Parts: sequence; C-alpha cells; structure tokens
Amino acid sequence: MALSRKAGIRRRLRIPLALATLATTLAAGAAVLAPTTAAAAVPEKDWLHVQGNKVVDEAGNEVWLTGVNWFGFNASERVFHGLWSGNITTITKGMADRGINLVRVPISTQLLLEWKNGQTVAAPNVNTYANPELAGKNNLQIWDYWLQLCEQYGIKVMLDVHSAEADNSGHIHPVWWKGTITVEQFYQAWEWVTNRYKTNDTIVAMDIKNEPHGTPNSPPRAKWDNSTDQDNFKYACETAGRRILAINPNVLILCEGIEVYPRPGETWSSPNTDPDLTPNYFYNWWGGNLRGVRDYPVNLGANQDQLMYSPHDYGPLVYEQPWFQGTFDKTTLTNDVWRPNWLYIHENGTAPLLIGEWGGRLGQDARQDKWMTALRDLIVQYRLHQTFWVLNPNSGDTGGLLLDDWATWDTTKYNLLKPALWQHQGKFVSLDHQVRLGGATSTTGYHLADVYGGGGTGGDTIAPSAPGNPSVTGVTSSSVSLSWGAATDNVGVTAYEVYRAGTKVATVSGLTYTDTGLSASTAYQYTVRARDAAGNISAASAAVTGTTSGGGGGGGSGCTATLRVTGSWQGGMQGEVTVTNTSTMTSAAWSVVLNIPATLTISNLWNGNRTGNTVTNAPHNGSLAPSTSTTFGFVASGSGTVTVTSCAIAVP
Repeated sequence: MALSRKAGIRRRLRIPLALATLATTLAAGAAVLAPTTAAAAVPEKDWLHVQGNKVVDEAGNEVWLTGVNWFGFNASERVFHGLWSGNITTITKGMADRGINLVRVPISTQLLLEWKNGQTVAAPNVNTYANPELAGKNNLQIWDYWLQLCEQYGIKVMLDVHSAEADNSGHIHPVWWKGTITVEQFYQAWEWVTNRYKTNDTIVAMDIKNEPHGTPNSPPRAKWDNSTDQDNFKYACETAGRRILAINPNVLILCEGIEVYPRPGETWSSPNTDPDLTPNYFYNWWGGNLRGVRDYPVNLGANQDQLMYSPHDYGPLVYEQPWFQGTFDKTTLTNDVWRPNWLYIHENGTAPLLIGEWGGRLGQDARQDKWMTALRDLIVQYRLHQTFWVLNPNSGDTGGLLLDDWATWDTTKYNLLKPALWQHQGKFVSLDHQVRLGGATSTTGYHLADVYGGGGTGGDTIAPSAPGNPSVTGVTSSSVSLSWGAATDNVGVTAYEVYRAGTKVATVSGLTYTDTGLSASTAYQYTVRARDAAGNISAASAAVTGTTSGGGGGGGSGCTATLRVTGSWQGGMQGEVTVTNTSTMTSAAWSVVLNIPATLTISNLWNGNRTGNTVTNAPHNGSLAPSTSTTFGFVASGSGTVTVTSCAIAVP
C-alpha cells in the first residue's frame, strides 16, 4: 500500500472498516485487445515475455495483465485475510468471474525464510466452518491449495515481497533489509520460492520489493543510481532479478520506483530541504518515482525481455499531494505527475508498465473520484497493466472491492474498475491458453486460445475507422509535431501509423507524434492510419501539411543556442537548449532569449533561471571556456513549440 512521505501517515490493514455510501456509478465499458497475428500453435505453457512496451505470450500474442491485490500472507497472520469469514473458493471464483486475470499477493521475506526452513503456521486464522476445504492445512498448504484454485479458474499470480518482516505495518519500513533479515537473505528467499515453483506457470511474475522509499536525511532510505551500494534499489532489483532468472528465465520481473530522485544539478548527497522552498529532489508516492530509469535503466542481462516497471499511484484521500491542490484533471496529472515519473517509460518503448497499486474510496471526495477515473482512463488509453488495490475491505485508507462480509462486491467501485479489465467480444480474457477465466464451464470468460486461434472464437477481420483529422501542433526548423483524433474499432485500436508523403515513418500508441530530422523551410504532408491488434489497418486520415521554420539556432554576442525537442506529447513538450561559447574568451555568464507562444506555459526548467522569455545561467554553468557548451532543459504544457531567438555571453 502506498504511503506519502509524511512520517505521521500510517496504514491500518487489519481493522475492518465499514465502507461509506458510494455515490458514483459508472457504466461498464469494454477495454480489449485482439489477435496480433494469424492463429499460431497454442503454447503449452503460459509464460509471458516483453517486447518493447508490450507483454506477449510464447507465440508472440499481446496480453493484458489486469487484476487486483489480496493481502494477508505478508502480515502477522501469514495467511490471506478474510478467511476468518469468507470462503476461499467462492472469493477466488468471484474474482475470475468478474475479470480478474492476475492477483498480486503481498508476502514477506520472513515468511519465505520460514517456509524455506520448514516452519509453517499449523492453525492459521481461518474459519474452517466457512472453509471446510482448508481443514487441517497449515499456511503453506493453504497457499498451495489456492494456487490450484487459480489454475482451475484461469487466474495467474504475481508474488510481491511487501516487507522484510511478517508485520501488519511492515511496509512502512523503507528498505528490503531489517533486523536479522539481511540483504543476502532477501535474495535467498526469492531464490527459494522461485525454485519451488519454477515449473508452475500459475506464478508468472515477481514484484521484487513493495514501495522502497525514504528521504536522504532519514536513513535508511532507498536511492536509484548506478552504484552497488546496499541502499541502491536499482542494484537490488537487478541482483534479485538475475538470481531469480538464473532459476526460472521465464518469469516476469517487476521493479517498482522509489520516493525521491535528485533534481538536475543535485546528487544523493544534497540536503533534503523542504521541497516547497528549495527543491533538491523530485517527490512522489512511495514506489512511484521511476525518474531514475531514464539515466539508469535496470539491466537483467540476457533476460532483459522479462523486465517490467511497476509504479504506485494514489488519490487525495490517501495523502494531499501538491498536485491535488487547486484545479487538476487527467491532462495536468499526465503532464505534471505521471509522464515525468513513469509514463515516459511506456511512451518511449523502454519497457511495459504495471500499475501495481491504485484505488481508493468513492463518493467521499469529488477530487478522489476525479483522480481515480482519470487514472483508470489512462490505463485503458495506453493498455497499461494494473493490479487494483485492493480486494480486502479491511484496508483502512482505501476500502476494497469486497464489503465487510467478504462476500458482497462493491458494485460502484467494481464498475469503475471494469473497463480496465481485459475483455474480448463481451467476455473476460484469462492469461491461460487452456483454461477460461472462470473455469471450464465459464460463460463469461475466454482463454488465450479462444482469442488467438485454436478455440474457434477468435479471428478479428474488421479494420478500425480512420483516425480523426490530424493537425499540426508545432514546428521547428527540423521538426513537425502532429496530433489527431482517436479511431474506433469493434475490438480495440492498439497503435497508429504515421505516414510522411506516403511512407510510414512511425508507429505510436498515443494520439501525437513529432517528426524530427527534417529540413528547414520545407513543407511535409502527413496522414495517419489506425491498427488493431489483429493487424487490421484503417483507411488513411485526411492529409495535413506542416512547414518547418527557417534554419539555425539563436545567435548573438559570442554564443549560439540550439534547441532540441527531446519529447513531445498531446498537451506538452520537453526541450533541451545547448549553449556554446563561440568567442575567444571564457564567459562569466550567458543569457538566452526564447520565443514562447502564448499557447505554451513552461512549468519546469533546470540548469538555468528564467525571467519571462529570458533564461540566464545557473551558478554552476555560467563559466564557459571558448568552444565549450552547457545545456538547460524545460518542460512546457500546452500547444505549439518553443524556439530560440538569441543568445549572448558576458565576459569578465
């Protein structure tokens, strides 16, 4: 469960709380994928792999992991919560019937080490009157019994080391070692559980550590860099991942984010000053800060195709983050929070994302409802993988999909989640090739062979509609930025192909693209086509022409400044300006004048100081020897693009 960085916030996972009246009702929608290729032989095993930002089965068919969390094995009870009143079979089949194809199960390193050493809980907190099938079973036997239920109902499982110790508040500890549990034991626990289930393709993913976090002035804390330091979570995730994959090279490895990351020009040694006054670090939810991936991506060696990243995100009822103050919506959350912290990983094609925790109560705060709907819509828009927090009604900050009786489903909350569950032709899709989601007799679920051939119900042959008319949203001397309207499809659009003068130049998942490397003062014509996962291609959109501006960067007194667009999206851009000293003397300072259209707002700028349209050097980069350069960067929200007008230096 995610926590804010404020030390006073605590979770109460064990105390059942009555859910408040829920007032928001959403119509259930359909969020679907379809066959990517012609029917291939149905794989015997259900192991999953990574291709770019997609997850595919062993035949190369794209899949969508859409599920929920169920905690308890991580806590002091060392068994699923809710079995004190609910029935394990009923709960599990209820998840499958409602479209849950993956369950993220929090566990603890301590629990795995106990099992490794032959220690079990002989009589866990289970009502055997409600669960006669569990009578006489210890907690490890209950776990194995539940895995068999998952196999029976077509559900896959992801293990998540939620804490070092088996403690109901263990997730509050910021790192993956604690007390007598060492880092080496953390790795050994993962190796033990991997080896025990290495041939069981019900467990398809392993989330290395839940919500590593902490701030620099409150050790221990998790950082992200290229070191082999004990507190470097990137190194810990790589090490655990490689040791797991040496045993089972087919299991997915998930690496979460951390809490803070140094801003440009800062280091992990910078003081942790108040971020609202002197921002030395970017802050986010525990586990939600994946900014470090841009500079230091996780390297799993020969098994890089098993890597996913897994941020967490929550709403204002969990903690009043700065971005919830004032007016916000899906666009501002995307530009200000989600994209810079983790969405860029998907957009750049680096790796797939699985939102490991998101959720909360509905009907108590309009802003909370707005946030949850916005994130749900982002998940559906980009087909991001996700596991909703949580099934349990006894999650104090969020409530659950089940009500306090552990039998009744919260229909309002479920209806909000339902569009983010994988559906095909009106049925839910499992990640199993032989077992339909819901079991052999299910009337509400498909298995992968049904969808991708071999089951008789696949074979999508209907092409999407043409995309909405494209428009030019910005130009530079070497680039043209485009946006267009979404296409529709009977199953689901998965990509857009961008054509320049009839030649395909890009395939993107969103509704924007920036074509770069163009000639100055030149007209270029573009069209866009939509593609579904079966490979059906739409007719072309209407054509649009973009004309690049005149060449050259800003020149002036003793320097040049050249702008490079490093990222663009619907509603914003990121740029980098290279300032070069062209004089024969070392500069004492420099300044660059930008042309910022009224339709754009610069929301963040680093390695420089901006006043209006003028950017001057930061204290550390004003001195430039002849022919040397420095850079500053910025993020801008809105439409259009920033250009450079002039550059000047001052000499001693």
